[in-house]
Amino acid sequence: MAFALKRMESVELINLERLAYILKSLTSPEIETLEILVDEDAYQTISHSLKEADAGERIPIDEW
Repeated sequence: MAFALKRMESVELINLERLAYILKSLTSPEIETLEILVDEDAYQTISHSLKEADAGERIPIDEW
């Protein structure tokens, strides 16, 4: 029992009602942004593209 209580102290609890309220209040663009942030592949792709852009490795839009 003591082990379970100690373990619970280190766990971060999420208030599901509060989370549901926040999610319901998001706009469409905010939901899409959240989906990208949660999707590891999409996040990595955007991160990689930003690094390329910062390094000057851009492809002009007329060459797409």
